[in-house]
Amino acid sequence: MRRSSTFARQVLLVRVGRRDGAAVTGTDLVTPDHRWSDRQRLRYGRYDAEVGAVMPVSPALGPTAPVDESPAMSIPLLPGERTAARRAKFALVNACTLSSLMLGMLAIFLAMQGEVRVAALCLIACVAFDGLDGALARKLNVASPFGAQMDSLADMCSFGLAAPVVVYASLAGSVPPAAAAVACALVAACAAIRLARFNVSPKDGRFFCGVPTTMAAAVLALTVAIGLPVSGLVMVAGVALLAFAMVSSFPYAKLARLVKLPPWLWLAPVVGALVDIRLTFALVVVGYLVSGPLLWLHQRRTA
Repeated sequence: MRRSSTFARQVLLVRVGRRDGAAVTGTDLVTPDHRWSDRQRLRYGRYDAEVGAVMPVSPALGPTAPVDESPAMSIPLLPGERTAARRAKFALVNACTLSSLMLGMLAIFLAMQGEVRVAALCLIACVAFDGLDGALARKLNVASPFGAQMDSLADMCSFGLAAPVVVYASLAGSVPPAAAAVACALVAACAAIRLARFNVSPKDGRFFCGVPTTMAAAVLALTVAIGLPVSGLVMVAGVALLAFAMVSSFPYAKLARLVKLPPWLWLAPVVGALVDIRLTFALVVVGYLVSGPLLWLHQRRTA
């Protein structure tokens, strides 16, 4: 008991101030018993024999962070000079983005009413407006972070939600509803991952990392619009494969590189479309999907 009481006095030892504010000298403090100091160090480890101050701390109150009283700064939606002409151009670009969003909503409503092919045509119009807003933003010099985020959200609605709904409506009656639902849900999930990854990844001017969401939606819309003559199970497998291609790491050529191909390469699909547009479309889609793994293997060999 004596040993424990000595240790308690040493731990609870505090400095006491005088009323007149003068510091207490060392003689005013009770001198602790140091007979057991060596044993206390061995038993309890290193400790200071003299405590500077003991402050009661409430466990219910955490440390308060300093309040930032600086005034909030509003970030302009359109960086740069804010003239009436630039604002009108900015509004035109965002109107194209909203048109793509509204057409995606219209495609969902039409698909719910059974107008599947008309809904697919609305999706194709979404693809056209999606390409138009980016081209206008660069041409008119009104590109902005706000426009990029708005375009990404509109793409998720039009291509990540409307396209799977249209495909699901087109598969009604030909495949089990559960299989169609899983394939279309994969498209929505992979589209969200693809768009988020695109927003945070460094841009490559030559290739896409995975099939872009816009192109995947265009393939699905054209498949429904032309009525590709394949069985329901093959269609479900193709939809799932296209979904996984969106989140893959395979490089796919951008449209600007495809346009620079030799003219004779473009002549073959044009002639094929005049003969059998469905077969030609299927071959072009399969060729584009296969080009990603082939380019990936070529880059690994040449690296």
